[in-house]
Amino acid sequence: MTAPSGSAEAGDIADLEQELTSVPATPGRTPLVIKLLVAATFVVILNETTLVNAVPRLMADFHISETTAQWSLTVFMLTMAAVIPVTGWFLQRVTTRTAYATAMLTFSAGTLVAALAPTFGVLLVGRVVQAGGTAVMMPLLMTTLMTVVAVEDRGRVMGQVTLAMSCAPALGPAVSGVLLHFGSWRLIFVVVLPIAVLVGFFGFRQLENVGETTRSPISWLSVLLAAGGFSTFVYGLSKVGNAEWPEPALLIGGGVVLIAAFAVYQLVLQRGERPLMDLRTLKHRNFAVSLVLMSAGFMAFLGSMLLLPLYLQNLRGLSELQTGLLVMPGGLAMGLLGPQVGKIYDRIGSRPLVIPGSVAMVALLFGMSRIGVDTPYAVILALHVALMASLATVFTPVFTIGLGDLSPQLYSHGSSLLGTLQQVAGAIGTALLVVIMTNRTESLAESGSAPADAFMGGLQWAFFTGAAIGLVVIAMALLLPSKVEAPEGAAAGH
Repeated sequence: MTAPSGSAEAGDIADLEQELTSVPATPGRTPLVIKLLVAATFVVILNETTLVNAVPRLMADFHISETTAQWSLTVFMLTMAAVIPVTGWFLQRVTTRTAYATAMLTFSAGTLVAALAPTFGVLLVGRVVQAGGTAVMMPLLMTTLMTVVAVEDRGRVMGQVTLAMSCAPALGPAVSGVLLHFGSWRLIFVVVLPIAVLVGFFGFRQLENVGETTRSPISWLSVLLAAGGFSTFVYGLSKVGNAEWPEPALLIGGGVVLIAAFAVYQLVLQRGERPLMDLRTLKHRNFAVSLVLMSAGFMAFLGSMLLLPLYLQNLRGLSELQTGLLVMPGGLAMGLLGPQVGKIYDRIGSRPLVIPGSVAMVALLFGMSRIGVDTPYAVILALHVALMASLATVFTPVFTIGLGDLSPQLYSHGSSLLGTLQQVAGAIGTALLVVIMTNRTESLAESGSAPADAFMGGLQWAFFTGAAIGLVVIAMALLLPSKVEAPEGAAAGH
């Protein structure tokens, strides 16, 4: 443990303990613990989308249908949605090092299982274990950042977190496209495994514990309601367009009922100060507004991210590698802009960034809805890069304002809720846009349109829907303050 960075009055043990556990950062410098957690989070989140391009290979190797192969993606999202609600309680109960070791060991074990999987069922087991580790790492990074970084420096550091939280999913298909060019789908896991092991090992050696642990009992009923509710809801969404009604409706409805029961039960548990997910975070106006904004943003972002590869491969005939290389600059733009946007936020606040960024996002999604069969690749590339850049100006400040509005004891619960709704919103956006694209395509085909024109018409409607969802982002951006005051007990500059 490092020495205290400030002075404590003699005999004031509480102040000394606060110094030791908070480890406030020197303004202008990113704490080592955050650098380590960003690297680890980038590695684990990257795997959420790396198999997007590998579905045809899985179908051929395991002799399965496309619907079955898609489970390699769906099961990861289901596990994340089921596990993340528990992480708020888990992160308060264990030390930073224990949480980090648990996440990286779990993720690495899942990666090894997936790489060696002799059957598709074993591959799914590996993906579930992988997702379990990823679900812990995301809230751990956000909670630790809010604990150790001074308020006036959070925008810059949160910009680095954007590299992991937003850029990694965007780069996943690009990375897998390159790897699939050189070998089988197993290469994706073979390349990631040593990186994860090394990041986990050296990170654990350098990592220090921050914050204080509590020994609150766990509510197993809450765990069952959360895991059952969120996973059933996301599973129902994944079945939309792939199954006969009313199966998807029953699953989605059942998930909503379980989630509602979970929320009501948390309100009951809050009276005894032992909720699994503390919903008092929603009483903080700026956090609630940020939550709605981020949910709408991820619906449009992840839904649209799925559409572009479909267009490039199914309509334009590009290979996995060519598709990956075309979308890679956009992901890199988002990641590289994150830290710069964070620095600007620290100087001028959120509104000059988030409002123009959300307007640009809507305009660019509308622009994507106008692309056609022969649109030049340079135009598509420019639209995608600009879209990712606009999202960077939105996500970084909103993450900072939302969590910065909470008191320290709510950081882990706020991070958990944000991560959970991020997964659910992504699932909703993906299901909604795919259904709209499919239905419009089928309608045009039945009316006599050529297959290419019918597909293009469906794609345009889906992108237009993404732009419409973006209007919610603009509305929420107008409600955000430029900055938030540090709650009592939050890390402050020294």
